[in-house]
Formats: sequence, C-alpha cells, structure tokens
Amino acid sequence: MGKSRLEAFSDGVIAIIITIMVLEMKVPHGDSLAHLTPLLPIFLSYVLSFVYIGIYWNNHHHMLHTAKRVTAPVLWANLHLLFWLSLMPFTTGWAGENHFSALPAMLYGVDLLMASIAYWLLQNAIIASEGPDSLLRSAIGKDIKGKGSIVLYGAAIAVALPVPWLSLAIYVLVALLWLIPDKRIENALLSEET
Repeated sequence: MGKSRLEAFSDGVIAIIITIMVLEMKVPHGDSLAHLTPLLPIFLSYVLSFVYIGIYWNNHHHMLHTAKRVTAPVLWANLHLLFWLSLMPFTTGWAGENHFSALPAMLYGVDLLMASIAYWLLQNAIIASEGPDSLLRSAIGKDIKGKGSIVLYGAAIAVALPVPWLSLAIYVLVALLWLIPDKRIENALLSEET
C-alpha cells in the first residue's frame, strides 16, 4: 500500500487536534488586561501543546518520507500515535484550567509519555517493514534523543505529585530539545539522493 492516504489522514487528524485546542480557549467577558490575566495559564498550556503537536507533525512527516510502503502494523501503530495525540486537547485544557497542579500535570505527562512510546512503536513498525538496512534505521541510529525523552517524561510524571512545577519544567525542556531541528532523517534522505 502507498503512504499518501496515511499521510493525508494523519495531517487531517493533527489539524483537527490543533483546532480543538484553540477552540477550548474561551473569550473573556471584558475589554481590559485584567480580564485576560486568568487566561494566561490556559494560553501557556496551549502554546506548549501546540509546540508538541508541531514537533510530532514535523517528525512524522520526515519519518514517513523514509518509508517506501505501508503495512498493517504501520497503519495500526500510526492510529495508536494519533489516539494519544487526540487526547492532547483534553489534557492541555485540564492542566491549563488548574494551573498545572499535581494531578493534571501528571496526566499531561502520561499523555506525552504514551505519545512518545506510540511514536517509537511507529518508528519500529516502519523499520520492521523496510528491513534492518532501512533508511530510517540508519538515520536514527541509537535514537538517544527519542529514548531520553521517554525517560524524561517518566521522571516528570514521578515528580508531578510532590513538585508539579518541576514536571512542567521537564515538559518544557523536552520540547526545547525537539525544537532544535533534527537533521538525522533529512541528512539520510539527502545522502540517499546523491
């Protein structure tokens, strides 16, 4: 099976996720800055989640460029990833409404952890379908950044109950690590073309 339907479906779902997140931000009743102040935590949680969704979309896009075909395990792994990303509007809203207090911060981290595991499973499903000498396998190498993110999410979840602000700091740190463009796949695609 070709990958164009998978890409189009994934892009559509991700666009809907972003739309739902922004629609969760309610317009204040008033025209002063004082009316905006209570919305700041909600807005900041939206910004963080928007960045995360953007990171997943960007990396998903690059990863699928390495695939030559799509198998049933790849389709299911992709749906698994989209499931966890589709929960992002809920966990974002709850965390923002409650100023990243302990339990909402923990659930936000569980969603991020599960999305990162789902991405890792999708990555491995593509590698399994393409073989051990696949372009994706050579591009990601030992995938220290991906595996390290999973560990950091686990640590953030563990500290969410006693120190919720620290879990938020870890979520921001992981996002910053991924904001730096990951050139591994791009470089592998360029070297294959030459």
